Amino acid sequence: MIKVTRLDGEEYFLNPHQIELIEIHPDTTLVMLTGKKLVIREPVQELIRRIEEYRRRIFPSMGEE
Repeated sequence: MIKVTRLDGEEYFLNPHQIELIEIHPDTTLVMLTGKKLVIREPVQELIRRIEEYRRRIFPSMGEE
C-alpha cells in the first residue's frame, strides 16, 4: 500500500496495483480499475517514486540483474 493525500489534506492508503491510469490536469488524478477517480496532492513524479519503492519492497529481486 502507498500513502496519498487528498486535496483536503486527508491521508489514506491505496493499493497501487489497482491504478489503471494517471491523469494530470493540473492535479494528479488516479483512475482506478473500478472507474473511480481520486484527485491527490502529490505530483505525478512523487507518486511514481512511491509506487516504485513499494514494488521494490514486495519484489526485492526485480531490481537485480
